[in-house]
Amino acid sequence: MPSVEDRDADLVLFSHVVGRPEADIELDVAALLIGSWEREIDVAGYMSQLDGFADMVRLAQRDLPAGPHQVIRAINDTLFGKLGFRGDQANYYDPTNSFLSEVIDRRRGIPITLSVLYMEIARRLDVEVHGIGFPGHFLVGFGAGEQRLVLDPFHMGLSLDEAELTDRLRQVQGADARLHPDMLEPSSKQQILVRMLNNLALQYRRAGDPRRVCEALERMHLVVPSNTHFERELEQARKRVRELN
Repeated sequence: MPSVEDRDADLVLFSHVVGRPEADIELDVAALLIGSWEREIDVAGYMSQLDGFADMVRLAQRDLPAGPHQVIRAINDTLFGKLGFRGDQANYYDPTNSFLSEVIDRRRGIPITLSVLYMEIARRLDVEVHGIGFPGHFLVGFGAGEQRLVLDPFHMGLSLDEAELTDRLRQVQGADARLHPDMLEPSSKQQILVRMLNNLALQYRRAGDPRRVCEALERMHLVVPSNTHFERELEQARKRVRELN
């Protein structure tokens, strides 16, 4: 467990990374810093691993026929074939599935962390893959128009059509739910980070761990300082910690 001094330094670093304009936020760095309250994270080392994964995708592309989705095939073949990344079906609610560093180590994660991994590999290839905050299950999108793909990194990059997306939506929102275009709009980096941290806050609440709830909420507040709801939740969590102490 990091010392108080290390914890304060971690918060300062996270604030520096997420306090930039949206276009300048390094999503991979910010995601890697999530979980720093549990262990020391070698950000540079993990960034090097991500660079290496992207190099593997470049090599994989050479063996595939040219086409609009060649790079997606190469990413899928590399991440889920050669490297063995998978959705963690057995331990879905394990908080470490929300730590990108742990996901890289264990090759297991939940939809949003595997999506961030997918996006950041694509970015290193100068390919735009954006996050989609779909209800109940984070996805990624690639391309536009008739060539557009909606992909599920939790299920090995599975491509989903409109009917499949509607079916998934109804599993979450009920039989009368309707798919709307705004459900497939790109998520901002801030939205992605808040969703990752909110997942953690919910898991820590279920576990009755207010100290770790504070860790997640403090970072949510740093991502969106203007959100008074996060500020109120954080103060309530801090009060709970003081009561327990």
